Amino acid sequence: MTRNPVSQAGKVTRWMPVLLLLCGAWIAPGQSFAAEPASPAAALRAKHAEFSKRLYHNQFQRALHLVSVESSQDLQGDIYAVVDYPFAKVEQALNNPAHWCDVLILHVNIKYCRSAEDPAGTILSVNLGKKYDQPLADSYSVEFDYRQVSAMRDYFAVELKAEHGPISTHDYRIWLEATPLTEGRTFLHFTYTYAFGLPGRVAMQGYLATLGRDKVGFTVTGKQANGQPVYIKGVRGVVERNTMRYYLAIDAYLAALTTPPAEQLEKRLQYWYSGTEQYARQLHEVERKEYLAMKRKEYQRQQAAR
Repeated sequence: MTRNPVSQAGKVTRWMPVLLLLCGAWIAPGQSFAAEPASPAAALRAKHAEFSKRLYHNQFQRALHLVSVESSQDLQGDIYAVVDYPFAKVEQALNNPAHWCDVLILHVNIKYCRSAEDPAGTILSVNLGKKYDQPLADSYSVEFDYRQVSAMRDYFAVELKAEHGPISTHDYRIWLEATPLTEGRTFLHFTYTYAFGLPGRVAMQGYLATLGRDKVGFTVTGKQANGQPVYIKGVRGVVERNTMRYYLAIDAYLAALTTPPAEQLEKRLQYWYSGTEQYARQLHEVERKEYLAMKRKEYQRQQAAR
C-alpha cells in the first residue's frame, strides 16, 4: 500500500512541537535560536559571581579584587568591589560630574579639579602634580570629557576620557559602573587606563630605575624564603597603585555622605589617608599631617576658583 506523502507531512508537522520539546529544542513563539545579549547589569552581576571567591578571600581585608594588564602601548588597572551602600545612594553620588572633582582631589597627585559645561558636554579640568604642595603653574593640566554612559533602574556607568596627558601619555580613561546587590550593597567596577609614547616610556624607565625601584604593586608573583609575598614591580606596579588610590577616593567619598556637609571634607581626607595606610607597603608617600595640610589648601583653592 502506497502512503500518502501529504498525509505523512501533516503528521510530521502536527507532532513537530512534541519532538522539539523532547529533544530540548522547543522554542517559544517569538523566540529565535540566537541568544539574547546580556544586559549591562546582568553582565556586571556575572562578574560578581565569577570573582566571588577572590572578592571575599584576599589580601585586601575588604571585598575587592584587583587586576592589571600591560601591553606594548598601554596600561590598565581594574578593581571590582562590593560596597556597603545602597545602589540609589551610590548612583546619586557618582553619577554627577560635580561630585567627581571632590572625589579626584583626594588623590595625592591631583592638585585641582573644576567641572564646566561646554557645547560638547561636560569637561573636568584636572591638574596633576607632585606629592607635595606646589603652584598650579608647575603642574600638568589634563582635560577629561565626562560622559554618562548609562543610567537604568539597576545599572549606571560613567566615563572620563582625556586625549592628552603629561610626557606624551595619552588616551586616559576612567570608567565606573555599578549594579545593586542584596542587603543594601552595591557592586562596583572601576577601570583606570592610559597609553604612552616613547618620551613617556623613557621617563617611566628612568623613574623605575631610581625613585620607583623599590615600589611594588598588589599582584603577588611568588613567595620569599620566609613565606612573605613577592609583589609585582615595574609599570604594572605603577598602574595598580594608581588604580587603588582612585578607588580609595571613591570609597572615601561614599563613606563621608552620612556626615553633616560641613564635616564631609575632613571625613573624606582622613578616610582616604587611612585607606592608603592600610596598604602602606604600596601606597605610603607622605605623613598624615603633611597630606591633610596640603589637601585642605588645595580644596580651598579649588572652591575659590568656582
